[in-house]
Amino acid sequence: MTSASSASPASHETPAAFRGVFRRDALACAVYSEAAGVARIVPRAVAVPADADDLVSLVRWAAHVGAPLIPRGSGSSMGGGAIGDGVIVDLGRLGGIASVDVAARTVRVGAAVTRDALDAAARTHGLTFPVDPSSGAFATIGGMCATHAAGSRTIRHGPLRDWIVGLECVFADGTRAWLRRGMPAPEVPALARLARDVAPTIRAAAPDVLRRPGVRKDSSGYALGAFAASDDPIDLLLGSDGTLAFITAVEVRLSPVPGATALALVGFPSLETAAAAAVAMADGGASAAELLDRSFLDIAASEGSDLGLPAALDAVLLIEAEGTDAADASARMDALVATCEAHGATHRERAETPAATGRLWTLRHAASPILNRLAPRWQSLQLVEDGCVPPARFAEYVRGVRSALADAGLRGVIFGHAGDAHAHVNALVDLDDSTWRARCERLLDEVTTLIATLGGTLAGEHGDGRLRTPLLARVWPPASLARFAAVKHAFDPEGLLNPGVKVPLPGAVALGEMKVDPGLTPLPAAARAALDRVTRERRWDLHRLDLITDEA
Repeated sequence: MTSASSASPASHETPAAFRGVFRRDALACAVYSEAAGVARIVPRAVAVPADADDLVSLVRWAAHVGAPLIPRGSGSSMGGGAIGDGVIVDLGRLGGIASVDVAARTVRVGAAVTRDALDAAARTHGLTFPVDPSSGAFATIGGMCATHAAGSRTIRHGPLRDWIVGLECVFADGTRAWLRRGMPAPEVPALARLARDVAPTIRAAAPDVLRRPGVRKDSSGYALGAFAASDDPIDLLLGSDGTLAFITAVEVRLSPVPGATALALVGFPSLETAAAAAVAMADGGASAAELLDRSFLDIAASEGSDLGLPAALDAVLLIEAEGTDAADASARMDALVATCEAHGATHRERAETPAATGRLWTLRHAASPILNRLAPRWQSLQLVEDGCVPPARFAEYVRGVRSALADAGLRGVIFGHAGDAHAHVNALVDLDDSTWRARCERLLDEVTTLIATLGGTLAGEHGDGRLRTPLLARVWPPASLARFAAVKHAFDPEGLLNPGVKVPLPGAVALGEMKVDPGLTPLPAAARAALDRVTRERRWDLHRLDLITDEA
């Protein structure tokens, strides 16, 4: 299998039939060397296909010369799957929204369309796309499919795969085809190999080989369990981190816009009681149950977002209920708040106006940018930011994360989709401390052990990327890893699509070069300024080459 470090010398050629932008200069490569996660890898080149046909030309060229390709949407992914040692393929030109099929409640969109743009188009017809990560303003639909993204309302509306009815893909040999649920698989060599060589071994596997039992959200490894249940290759492509095929267009299901929603903020004297109450929200029919711990609330207050909460609260839950009308939503919320009080809640307040509702959701969605503003004194690093465990173990998980932060001597904040027993954790790292990297490695090691012990998954919704792939053997049994490798080989025999993700390369480590390391060679000034602007303004939707046009 070809690796990203052993591609043919011919990979230095430029694809002759390619109509898009193809650049190898240092500035272009530098501006694609970082994404939203912690890592930095300077690529060999950057390609921006003009359209899906152009992507086919690029992939056929890469297959001919042995050039590794790294698919990339907006670059907002945390796990390091959007950077790599190869040709970065920026899919940002694959846009377009077809007419909404109101009767079927479906719509077809290009991979580069953002979640919020898709939802806005649906809402003109009284419909919505209920999968809503907090990054929806810039998260592309193709990228969401690649990581099997989720968001606040998975607790009620289910995972992304429930809403995907079709994918248009370009496979590793340049074959382009649509896959649609309920329809025979197209005649594609990769799919024929999957059906012949791999699918029987997946169907014959024990349940604990196929999935992490009891986990509500999972984007780690390949979705063997979902594929075994559906026999549909779409379920393997979802969450595959760009390692099996390029996703160029997506057909999604839509649902009616709720008649009304109600929102409440409920406070607890301990993080553990908040975690336990959050899990109960799922059974109670909440449409969201979001956690913010005391550390985050204190930081938010220092940054001007003080909610005026009692100092005795250790954590709060932001709870949403949907109803047919305002009275129905309010009654559902009454029941949810009563459940929280039975779990020890000592504070509650209802968002009675649209402005109050918007303020609370804005605070939740602004978690990452608020933390980023602590730089340069503190760097907010997404080291263990996607763990998800069986709901009954969630209180143990958040307790264990706090203990691991303390053991590593790090500050940290815990927030996220607590109703699904899924937490995001940002470590706050002081780079003036010469032991900062060792502390990060200790935290990652301890939380990985914790997740494995609790029967959880390393990635609930952000994918494995290069951060978590080297750790999969600590969570998944060998039989699962063998099937992951077989799936990869069936789709991509030469290993040219995002090599080192999902199936680790020899010698791979979780924490390679970290972009905050003061010892790294600085990037060109124009690239550094462009990347800093994207992070500071939370403008992952900006096309990176457009940001350095004047410097090219």
